[in-house]
Amino acid sequence: MKKVFGLTLATLLVALGGAAAQAQELSKADRDRALAYLETTKKNIVEATRGLSEAQWNVKPSPFKWSVAQVMEHIAASEDYIRGIIENQVMKAPPAPDRDLREIDSAVLARVPDRSITAQAPGPLRPTNRFATPEAALKHFLESRAKTEELLKNTPDLRAHAVDSQLAKKLDAYEFILVIAAHSERRTKQLLEVKANASFPKK
Repeated sequence: MKKVFGLTLATLLVALGGAAAQAQELSKADRDRALAYLETTKKNIVEATRGLSEAQWNVKPSPFKWSVAQVMEHIAASEDYIRGIIENQVMKAPPAPDRDLREIDSAVLARVPDRSITAQAPGPLRPTNRFATPEAALKHFLESRAKTEELLKNTPDLRAHAVDSQLAKKLDAYEFILVIAAHSERRTKQLLEVKANASFPKK
């Protein structure tokens, strides 16, 4: 099986504990929480990129940091990538009982958005101008986010399967959806950091 843990996944799993619990069905409260998180993070990305000029999209705070356009491309590509893991790996994996779901859920929500923990994006998710324009990347993200939300709404067994991580912990499909939203939150913070930099054009 290919490695699935890159930038934020490898980092968040450091915090996961080993306490065991019975596997449980995804509750309506959990589904509603994830849907609200997906919606909020989507709106925040749209707001952070609204009305930007070509210069504002493409300026880089330094040669070693991404532009807004590059961050947006990474967000869009990551949405597809992580949802692909859910559909092609997690949902085909065997059951994984004896996990502390509340603890792992909480770790995802706390650790993934934390920008104080730094790491390099995995190769497949580094910007390559794959969407041609920043606006196309944003459009692709919105279409991809709609697919993620449909997956959450229409898949009843998101807790029924889980896959191994590099640290021998397992994440189920619901937790990967939380990762998608949390990764969006993390990268929105990066967008705002770029916009707050002194080199960011006024228009």
